Amino acid sequence: MQLIWFRNDLRVHDNTALTAALEQGPTLAVFLLSPSQWQAHDDAPAKIDFRLRNLHALAAELEQLKVPLLVRTADPWACAAEVLAELCVQYRVTCVHANEEYGVDEAARDALVANRLAAGNIGFRDYCDQLLFRPGTLLTRSGGYFKVFSQFRKACLDRLRLAPPPCLPPPTPQAPLGIQADAVPASVPGFSVPDESLRSLWPAGEQAARQRLQQFAEDHLPDYAQQRDLPAEPGTSQLSPYLTTGVLSPRQCLQAALMVNQGELDSGNTGVTTWINELLWREFYKHILVGYPRVSKHRAFRPHTEAVPWRNAPEELAAWQQGRTGFPLIDAAMRQMLATGWMHNRLRMVVAMFLTKNLLIDWREGERYFMRHLIDGDLAANNGGWQWSASTGTDAVPWFRLFNPVTQSQRFDPQGRFIKQWLPELRELDRRDIHDPSPISRAMCGYPAPLVGLADSRARALAAFKNLPPAVSELG
Repeated sequence: MQLIWFRNDLRVHDNTALTAALEQGPTLAVFLLSPSQWQAHDDAPAKIDFRLRNLHALAAELEQLKVPLLVRTADPWACAAEVLAELCVQYRVTCVHANEEYGVDEAARDALVANRLAAGNIGFRDYCDQLLFRPGTLLTRSGGYFKVFSQFRKACLDRLRLAPPPCLPPPTPQAPLGIQADAVPASVPGFSVPDESLRSLWPAGEQAARQRLQQFAEDHLPDYAQQRDLPAEPGTSQLSPYLTTGVLSPRQCLQAALMVNQGELDSGNTGVTTWINELLWREFYKHILVGYPRVSKHRAFRPHTEAVPWRNAPEELAAWQQGRTGFPLIDAAMRQMLATGWMHNRLRMVVAMFLTKNLLIDWREGERYFMRHLIDGDLAANNGGWQWSASTGTDAVPWFRLFNPVTQSQRFDPQGRFIKQWLPELRELDRRDIHDPSPISRAMCGYPAPLVGLADSRARALAAFKNLPPAVSELG
């Protein structure tokens, strides 16, 4: 008997571990519930609800393949080794198959599992599935992990031109095993169930995910380069929750993009090539997680930036969290995340830079808050994005460059449509006033005064970064 251990790969199509297990023989599936571990990792209630809804959809797909899905609790992850070992004995499993996951805790868990299973003469095989390239297979000439995206991107494209990874054929149903599948719980302790308005934005299951991918590829991908920075337009794919939970594979996304662009990776339609770049940014941050494990441990990628004199300003942090900074674009973005579990990518950069530069509050506060509210919360991408904005990470924006939330608003939401959607109190303001309302308008609308002065707070941030000790080494 083979055992497929599902984690963040909740699909049957193009699933490397599932395909490998079924090729080896009769296969049983398991998913491990770990609510306290998920809480320790700051997973959002919306993310856990989405995971469980997709697990329910996966169970139905597996039923068509005659693969029973068992649901067990292994909380914290240190318990996973014993739980899986007991399952293997009970069902006479000879090998456990799983798709790789990345991060310090994930690696430690899987090492414990592999050692425990080996003690019982049970195999453990893991596969590169949530990435196009296994970490460690794309290295610099000196043999290290890339620290600069442009160089990483070039290495990826060189490899992809030689052999773009194909999607696996659909699995064939196996003979019935006579084993009863377990019911998938609708919720787990410690995580509230989001309201239906949020859930309806993110339908579960592979069919919904593939339909969303197809619609994006056909209707929006060609114009992605022009539309992706406009938060009032449906210009982004909004596929990140499906990639984070593994309902879609990066290979499926790449294949859809190449179909639109006649197989071209970095020429042809700029919308397609720009979106492929975003897939490679996702890849890059996962590789960083493996190559530089300190970023899994709440540490800055650039060690010398640990000396930034971050401010302890709980009232300002709360105002940022709740969308009442007095800067309409910032507040609209934060309210979008609180209501939908998702935030437009450009706005993630804008609000992150406002917190870390204009308020000079530690990026880790923002990283944690995002993870606790994002349905697509992913350690690698979230950490990478926050450290980029805070000028502590890879390819970080230069410390002396700060996004101005007012000019960003004027440039990317010129009519104020996005702001009016999420800040209904400002709906009556005209396009000139809405980006930075006058004191009279603020009083009439009940909208707060700006939390800080942009010029003064910019000067404070520049002074803080300018006085840092020099970067001696970026290794370790």
